[in-house]
Amino acid sequence: MSSKGIADKVAIVGMGCTRFGERWDASTDDLLIEAVGEALSSAGLARDDVDAWWLGTLASGQSGLTLSRPLGLDYKPVTRVENYCATGSESFRSACYAVASGAYDRVMAVGVEKLKDSGFSGLLRTDPPADGTASELSLTAPAAFSMLDPAYCAKHGVDPGEMRSAMTHVAWKNHVNGARNPKAQFRKEVARETIEGAPRVAGRLGIFDCSGVSDGAAAALVVRADEAYDYTDRPVFVKALALAAGPMRGGLDPGYDFTSFPEVQRSAADAYAQAGITDPRSQLSLAEVHDCFTPTEIVLMEDLGFADVGQGWKDVLAGDFDAGGRLPVNVDGGLKSFGHPVGASGLRMLYEAWLQLRGEAGERQLADARTALTHNLGGRPGGCVSFVSVVGNRGA
Repeated sequence: MSSKGIADKVAIVGMGCTRFGERWDASTDDLLIEAVGEALSSAGLARDDVDAWWLGTLASGQSGLTLSRPLGLDYKPVTRVENYCATGSESFRSACYAVASGAYDRVMAVGVEKLKDSGFSGLLRTDPPADGTASELSLTAPAAFSMLDPAYCAKHGVDPGEMRSAMTHVAWKNHVNGARNPKAQFRKEVARETIEGAPRVAGRLGIFDCSGVSDGAAAALVVRADEAYDYTDRPVFVKALALAAGPMRGGLDPGYDFTSFPEVQRSAADAYAQAGITDPRSQLSLAEVHDCFTPTEIVLMEDLGFADVGQGWKDVLAGDFDAGGRLPVNVDGGLKSFGHPVGASGLRMLYEAWLQLRGEAGERQLADARTALTHNLGGRPGGCVSFVSVVGNRGA
């Protein structure tokens, strides 16, 4: 059974996003101020016009004080949330529900992460104590996601060389897109030969198969849909918000084969039901998905219903998800090229949807963009949380 949903009850009327990357020039406070300032400016509002705030961050602060202090908020409610790599999306989901409930008129969802100066070369996190059965938690993220590649080949009879070519195409495509994005962490196209010849990280995953470790922040201003045109002539309406948390039994379940994410399938089905989408391949103008590693994007094309099961790699190689393909995916560069500051990534995806649906994406603008999907994943194969949103530039 799907959620009842809040289709067309709330709208985004302002968004902001910093440049992602190695932001040695900016602190967490600086990033928050920049993203919030851009979002407020785009809606013509001041800080005190916002009734309540939601902040998403994994490791760059504790409590709402992380946001209220640098912004100098006047005793407004600030809720800090965390949901692994879906943290930014969790911030947005909570903010939308608060407006839809009637509790507030104007709220802000913010996401931030400052990873590069943490002293770690990977994501800064500590796993909570467990009973020892979730053995996959002892693996690094690249190691866990690298299992998708051989498992997919074995199940669907795909030649490993062809799968390698499909993985390479994902990285190549996203770097091509990121090169056209002034806020992306990596703004250079990368040759296929360079991608395939890069040093290995885990399994067959090379450096260019992995998303970047980044600093960055993003923010969205949400209001009631019936007031959206009071703030902007081009609001973006929320059609669906779906979140699924898995039982995390993948490491113990002999039926789990590392070729799909059941959480993604469930959250996508929920979102499509809320938004009235029966054929995502034809009803969506673009999608921003959680391409943390290149085989992840291939599997997601199937779990989200963009490709038939076992055929996603073929559609990738055919260019179906390129900027000029039948369903453009990650036209801003995705996690792979735009970067992945954990708490901000979900809102960064919405930022690209905001630009595309308003016709403001510049060099990478798609023709007649009307409806967009964002997908954010937290965790790893066998146990994760999955968020899917659908937004559009036309209300009910």
